[in-house]
Amino acid sequence: MKKAQFFDDVYEIVAQIPAGKVMTYGQIGLLLGSPHYARQVGQAMFNAPGDLKLPCHRVIHSNGQLAPEYVFGGQARQREMLIDEGVSFKPNGTVELKKSLWRE
Repeated sequence: MKKAQFFDDVYEIVAQIPAGKVMTYGQIGLLLGSPHYARQVGQAMFNAPGDLKLPCHRVIHSNGQLAPEYVFGGQARQREMLIDEGVSFKPNGTVELKKSLWRE
């Protein structure tokens, strides 16, 4: 699969994640038939065109950690956005996946 097509497929999935839910980079890769492409999903998120208005803040690490500090205005901003949508967090700062993980 070509990179541009892979990115477009990632964006199609991310656009469907409802408010109050999250998906992991690896989960998206798995849905696309590429279970080891979590890093490439991250690249797609980093390169997402702003005009698509994707809810990229809803894509997180498989352990519940938020995106790297340099995106979304930092982890504090991503956390704030997710809390505003009703996403639950554990005391250690990770997303409570049992409550918030979206399974398409």
